[in-house]
Amino acid sequence: MGMSLDTTAPQITATGIDVVIDSTPILTGVDIAINAGELLALVGPNGAGKSTLLSVLSGDVKPTRGAVEIGGRDIRSVRHLELARLRSVLTQENQVSFPFTVAEVVEMGRSPWARTASQDDDERAIADAIGATDVSHLVTRRYTSLSGGEKARVSLARVLAQSTPVVFLDEPTAALDLRHQEDVMSTAAALARAGRAVVVVVHDLSLAAAYADRVALVASGRLEAVGTPAEVFTAERVERVYGLPVDVVTQSGRPVILPIRGAFPA
Repeated sequence: MGMSLDTTAPQITATGIDVVIDSTPILTGVDIAINAGELLALVGPNGAGKSTLLSVLSGDVKPTRGAVEIGGRDIRSVRHLELARLRSVLTQENQVSFPFTVAEVVEMGRSPWARTASQDDDERAIADAIGATDVSHLVTRRYTSLSGGEKARVSLARVLAQSTPVVFLDEPTAALDLRHQEDVMSTAAALARAGRAVVVVVHDLSLAAAYADRVALVASGRLEAVGTPAEVFTAERVERVYGLPVDVVTQSGRPVILPIRGAFPA
């Protein structure tokens, strides 16, 4: 993973975050900090507020109350182009509707670095991103002709090519097969090991537990728990938050969460 920017990631700090949309509270009283060199997984049931929290942390959504700081600066005071050099964002809706080639889509990730010294890194950053996401065989294809899983990997390649010290990924594994899910999470973990701050929204609790340094469990708009996977993923907590009985077993020192099937009468 020779990603081409070696800037140390600034810390992201969110304090007292409330988000209210149409008088419905989406997030309430969230405090969290993400450090350089760490992979933080955001997990929680559907509608818990994970994607909204990711958007607040990335500066794309302004909270109703509270503040987000990036490197000690209010994120609202950072101009758009500078923010694009500090952090990259993969959203769930990250689709391209025009018939660009895959190579062109990945190249779009380099646009914040146009007319800077980092422009010299373009070719290497693009090649690294294409290699890390296993899309080299697709580069001449039209993005619009790809499968859902191929599109997801190309969109991730575009974000990786942006070479930012902070990386936000919203459900990057959702459309992917088993092997590519593991590839994406190990790529995210490698970015963190290289000194970046990485935040990933992921539904599969065992996948989150296998790769994350810390897990933040969001439930009903509140931060239910933050800690190591082993600290957060207790059977009691998962059962209470998800409404499903589970066994938690350990594999290679990491928790694996298994639904107890047949626990309910048919």
